[in-house]
Amino acid sequence: MKSASVRGMTLAVAAWLASTAVVVTGQAPARDPRVPPMENAPTFTRDVAPILYKNCVSCHRPGEIGPMSFLSYKDVRPWAKSIREKVVAGVMPPWFADPHYGKFRNDRRLSQKEIDTIVQWVNAGARQGNPADLPQVPSFAEGWQIGTPDVVLELPVEYQVPTEGTIEYQYFEVPTNFKEDKWIQAAEVRVGDREHVHHSIVSVIEPEKSTRPTVMEVKAIIPEGEAAASRQPRTLTEEQRAQFAQAARRAGANMLLNYAVGEDAPRYPQGMAKRIPAGSTLVFQMHYTTNGAPGGDRTKIGLIFAKEPPAREIRTGMIPNAQFAIPPGAPAYQIEAEATFTDNVKIHTMHPHMHLRGKDMTFTATYPDGRSEILLRVPRFDFGWQSDYWLAEPISLPKGSKLHVTAHFDNSTGNPNNPDPKATVRWGDQTWEEMMIGFFTYTVESGSTTSIAARQ
Repeated sequence: MKSASVRGMTLAVAAWLASTAVVVTGQAPARDPRVPPMENAPTFTRDVAPILYKNCVSCHRPGEIGPMSFLSYKDVRPWAKSIREKVVAGVMPPWFADPHYGKFRNDRRLSQKEIDTIVQWVNAGARQGNPADLPQVPSFAEGWQIGTPDVVLELPVEYQVPTEGTIEYQYFEVPTNFKEDKWIQAAEVRVGDREHVHHSIVSVIEPEKSTRPTVMEVKAIIPEGEAAASRQPRTLTEEQRAQFAQAARRAGANMLLNYAVGEDAPRYPQGMAKRIPAGSTLVFQMHYTTNGAPGGDRTKIGLIFAKEPPAREIRTGMIPNAQFAIPPGAPAYQIEAEATFTDNVKIHTMHPHMHLRGKDMTFTATYPDGRSEILLRVPRFDFGWQSDYWLAEPISLPKGSKLHVTAHFDNSTGNPNNPDPKATVRWGDQTWEEMMIGFFTYTVESGSTTSIAARQ
């Protein structure tokens, strides 16, 4: 039997409905302006497919990182309401740059018109529309975003990932066997086991020590009194000494390409390319994580060569600070580092890198005249989606300029991803440790690649 309060509520609702019915008798019900008349409603083939093809299917297609395909109406229709929710919330497509600073050529955000079109399409029933209106489905080289590579190099063996435990970074060296210098116009890393590969960094060990001029001085900014606390004394085993010796050899390698979820496979603008000298060896740094199931990985890299030597060699730089000790419970611990340039450079991309406690990162340029500007601010860093931010127009930094990187870390209980809020956190490879690196790509504006290559 219903309680008196429930019966009273039911009667009240019924009375309200009755009174409302009387008021609107003889009137057409008010139409929700977000739901267009059916005859004017957007359709998938005419209105929505072009948006998805332009912004989404590079990831949402078979064999890519998107968990579902968006190539056809049959693929998309079951996800219509979820797509509406994600685009309205700004969660998809993923993009984390503060819109108040900088313009980026790979900005993934949808326009308000595109968002409204998707919302109206879903609200009106997510109709298919006339199949004849469907635009041509984008074509992709099978297995590659950059197109068919000129050469593919892969790990010499398949790495067997165990079911559990911590896996130290693995390094695999792959000789290129290039008989002449190669200029790389586009490159892409394809991992063999996405479930276990967190990231891969491919670098170039050149056969002779590079004579490229060093054009920047990088320093970590350590708050007074923290320098000693950030360093931990370590007793090294013979095996560790050997590992560090090998690491020292690799430390001089030039970074070629990174892979992590969210990173684009780069295609460098006309007139710019990365250089792999003849006889170089590629070293793959592989970060594997266990998840309770075994796996096997044989990561590879595809390279597309430039047709001729470019006017500028594009390089990857890094501004790190490894001397920190994040206190337990700290909600916004600040870590800084900066680079001072000793030559004229242009900045083309920036890439924040932190781990699970990473909160935000800002890149600020300071010019020789004292003027400063924020080039990139990422107010909500997402460890699960690593991104390169390509400036729509490169920023010129004259000799004497600085590029300053400021990051904040949340080691509190308020961070749902925090592995251990009670721990003092220091630099380390594993995800429960931390890193602070501001990656960026740049070109040196004094001298051509021809003159640089001639000096080597």
